[in-house]
Amino acid sequence: APFLLPHVLLNSNLRPRRIKNSLAPNWVKVFTIDYELGAPIKLAIQIYDEVRKGNNKAMGSAAFDVGTVLGSRGNMQAKRLKKGGTMFCKVMPSKGRGMLRLSMSGIKLKNTEGFMRKSDPFFELNANSNTAGGQTWDNVFRSEVCKNNLSPKWKEATIPLSVLCEGDVNKPIQIIVRDHESNGKHVLMGMVETTVAGLQDTNRFDLKKKGKSTGALHIDKVSVSGAATVDEVSQVSERMAATTVSPAAPGAFVPSAQSSRYGGGGGGVGPNFVDYVTGGCELNVCVAIDFTGSNGDPRKPGTLHYLHRDGYTKNDYEKAISAIVSILSKYDSDQKYPVYGFGAKYGGVVRHCFQCGADAEAHGVEGILKGYHDTFASGLVMSGPTVFTEVLQTAAAKAISNQQQAQATGKQAYSLLLILTDGAVSDVQATAQTLKQIKDAPMSTVIVGVGNADFSSMRFLDDDATTPDADTVQFVAFNRHCSNPAELTSETLNEIPNQLVRYFQRNGIAPLPPVQRSDKNLEVGEEEEEIDLTLDFSNEEEIVVASGGDDFSAGFGGPPR
Repeated sequence: APFLLPHVLLNSNLRPRRIKNSLAPNWVKVFTIDYELGAPIKLAIQIYDEVRKGNNKAMGSAAFDVGTVLGSRGNMQAKRLKKGGTMFCKVMPSKGRGMLRLSMSGIKLKNTEGFMRKSDPFFELNANSNTAGGQTWDNVFRSEVCKNNLSPKWKEATIPLSVLCEGDVNKPIQIIVRDHESNGKHVLMGMVETTVAGLQDTNRFDLKKKGKSTGALHIDKVSVSGAATVDEVSQVSERMAATTVSPAAPGAFVPSAQSSRYGGGGGGVGPNFVDYVTGGCELNVCVAIDFTGSNGDPRKPGTLHYLHRDGYTKNDYEKAISAIVSILSKYDSDQKYPVYGFGAKYGGVVRHCFQCGADAEAHGVEGILKGYHDTFASGLVMSGPTVFTEVLQTAAAKAISNQQQAQATGKQAYSLLLILTDGAVSDVQATAQTLKQIKDAPMSTVIVGVGNADFSSMRFLDDDATTPDADTVQFVAFNRHCSNPAELTSETLNEIPNQLVRYFQRNGIAPLPPVQRSDKNLEVGEEEEEIDLTLDFSNEEEIVVASGGDDFSAGFGGPPR
């Protein structure tokens, strides 16, 4: 009797109902997880075979990163288990609000047990979803079994509308009645398709099996609490339909409005970051690195750009790049990143935006670090002053181009510029003016201050926005969070989701429909080592975790391509 045991690492233990006699179990329990960009959450999933009560045999385990699953096609990942089999994990945004409470009874159900016995009926609630293969139904609730009874009266079912119908009371749902069998091969007794609104309007439904009547269901009691009102839905629709783009920024990109799928059906809430990611919105990252002389001689230990020879120890620039880009890379399918430098001389000329590395775009986090390392062998002279304006303008132009190209192919793109610097900008007012000019670009800017300089003017840039829509800059002092990578990424990226949503809403762009996945294009990860959390199951089924340069070199220092 396999049962699944997910752990939100460093958080809690959750346990769904076991499924008897099945090697392809479909658990119905839905787990709600609070997720925010920059705060990594990993799920450690363990499957056990309950041989007998209190005696459980491990069948396999796998770990899933929530952000990685969200960034995967169809929000689903699969991993092979070391002991055989494949585990699937799907993460979807919680939509809508409200709770359904439903009490039902069966009326003269058709017996499937023969002459001498009566069926043991239970019912299931199925939610409707679409995949590349067409419409599918996901089992999200299973009732208790009423033994030997053709007129069963089940206990009240309570289920969130976000799970059953994405908050849309007019979205189809299925009610299926089955005869429970001890071997796990439950027999279909009948089914009906309706909606939550239909349950409220009608108190009796005929069950059908192969087109023939097999009894009926009586709705003894139904209530919906906390659902959105019609006025709330209307307000969301109007808000999403509005397009208010300021023409002030040079070359401002004005996308065409798209109709919103949030304008009806009872959802009552606007789209969020996960909705856009689920629809395939790409997060493109640009990295800009400070090569001014104030960083110190990179050949001397203790300076900010010193590259340790052990291949393991990272300087602060490397630490920040690794921590932040590794989070964002989950939402970028091609893993290609422009890497810029500023504040160094090539050929005796100070350049405030030059390419780092031989390639116009680095591949993955390791590619970014390689481009960074290779720049020191490119003949640069670390100089000054510290100027952001060219980097900001270059990144904004690329962000606009990326979104235009994405929109032309029916997709969406948003960019993030990560600036790593050891000191304050030389001209705060010029930088602030540039930020105002590019505020309508589909881009957020994160500035990470490395070292012990006075960064008070950088915080001024962070706080300079006159309206929420103009707030696209976040400053973080690395030293305050260097001992805690998770805290660093959370503090650095916590404003990005709202900035992304505000950009698309301001331009009347709704999230695209969820990217559809077919079994043919589902990548299955390689098997992993077993996850041993040394679990002890007490008699009360509580779970105890017991452990657990002046020359201008070709490909370097040139203007970004």
